[in-house]
Amino acid sequence: MQSSQRAQASEHVPTQSPVAPRTRTGGPVTDPAGPEKPENRGQGSDDVTVVDPSMVKRAVSAAAVGNAMEWFDFGVYSYIAVTLGQVFFPSGNPTAQLLSTFGTFAAAFLVRPIGGMVFGPLGDRIGRQKILAITMIMMSAGTFAIGLIPSYASIGVGAPILLLVARLIQGFSTGGEYGGASTFIAEYAPDKKRGFMGSWLEFGTLAGYVGGAGLVTLLTYLFRHDHDALLSWGWRIPFLVAGPMGIIGLYLRMRLEETPAFAQLEKEARSKEKERREAEKKIGLREMVFGQWRPMLLCVGLVLVFNVTDYMLLSYMPSYLTSELKYDETHGLLVVLAVMVVMMCVQPFAGRLTDRFGRRPVIATGCVGFLVLSVPSLLLIRQGSLAGIALGMAVLGLLLVCFTSTMPSTLPALFPTKVRYGSLSIGFNVSVSIFGGTTPLVVTALIGATGNNMMPAFYMMAAAVVGGIAVLLMSESACKPLPGSPPAVETESEARALRRAGGAGSGSGAKTASGKRRVTAESPA
Repeated sequence: MQSSQRAQASEHVPTQSPVAPRTRTGGPVTDPAGPEKPENRGQGSDDVTVVDPSMVKRAVSAAAVGNAMEWFDFGVYSYIAVTLGQVFFPSGNPTAQLLSTFGTFAAAFLVRPIGGMVFGPLGDRIGRQKILAITMIMMSAGTFAIGLIPSYASIGVGAPILLLVARLIQGFSTGGEYGGASTFIAEYAPDKKRGFMGSWLEFGTLAGYVGGAGLVTLLTYLFRHDHDALLSWGWRIPFLVAGPMGIIGLYLRMRLEETPAFAQLEKEARSKEKERREAEKKIGLREMVFGQWRPMLLCVGLVLVFNVTDYMLLSYMPSYLTSELKYDETHGLLVVLAVMVVMMCVQPFAGRLTDRFGRRPVIATGCVGFLVLSVPSLLLIRQGSLAGIALGMAVLGLLLVCFTSTMPSTLPALFPTKVRYGSLSIGFNVSVSIFGGTTPLVVTALIGATGNNMMPAFYMMAAAVVGGIAVLLMSESACKPLPGSPPAVETESEARALRRAGGAGSGSGAKTASGKRRVTAESPA
């Protein structure tokens, strides 16, 4: 992610920020003491940044809303999977239909690492918001196209092929979304509130899932007495809705870029563009992956437990209730929808807990919880009553919040500034592609091969073991500066207190940048 003209230690690469400084009247903040002198640059107590809360909140809101728009598309596909299987993969075997549908779902995840490797470097070169706008367009276009594809009965094998192409477009675009959005929020949030600010990104994800699930549930209810109409044209409605929703999301992100703050940034960035590009050329794929092999492995492990449990609960469980347990489709979707609403309500508070008690304790709680409670929760779900299903799903949902509230702030803190965007995008998408997105397919296949309907619990337990190992090996990052970045605080008084605590001497004046302002001992409050 871009670091907004902040002075870095000599070993770190200066990058561009997507947010420019503003005064309360909207104009650029001026440096009261002139440019920062080279001898005063560096990390530690001599280099503290003060965030502009209004700019950070606006950026977080845009990232979360955009994320909600994109995950609405994924949610729709997941929650209407049984119907899609009947439309695109006619077969006398319902399990084969579901396997084919989830196979197409998983195929999109295979191109996510490619999307991360393409969009990550581009985000550093042409701007984060431009790339996020492009991913928004591609994701919405791919989803809208699914709603226009003829059925298997109309064009035969061409139908599943076109479905696969649309899904690959979705997966490629999503490869550039999460890494950029989470890095953006992490780098521009104050150290003491990074967990809380980051939790809103997954709040957006849950909101998108709720929107997608709610629409599918409504359609399922409306077509409960006319299943043929649902198979004929009703299933297309939620996919076609993605068109106007994508336009809304694109407007929000482009509007964020067009504020006076961003216009000011573009003007200031031109003079440093050549120097920045030369520095970026020195950072290749080898440095992003092999030069960061330990944090990369930790990232893969954390994302594994996060996404296996996430996709198990939010994507696979509705189909599991319907196809494996023969539960009423509408009631199953309503239960999952209610669980997600509860998760949304808890999410910001859990984010604050991570700032207070640390990321590691919260993630460890989730890992231990899934290891111990996966089997009892699934047994409750399999019991079949509404109360049992709701309680079992609620337990799994609250455990999942331990991950959704921490990962947006934990993962960016694994990597130094100069490789954070690229390394995180690669590690995140590789893990999601291999383990997360394939969860519905693998679990469905395991159930079909063994006849054991407890496989979802065993799979989550295995993921919890891997995540627990990663937690034991990772360092605590709560309330600490990101690697390669100076401390970030909310007020200039906090900055001076931090400098005094670090024994810093006087330095040059305040330096403004990207919704943040560097403060030295002589800067006016």
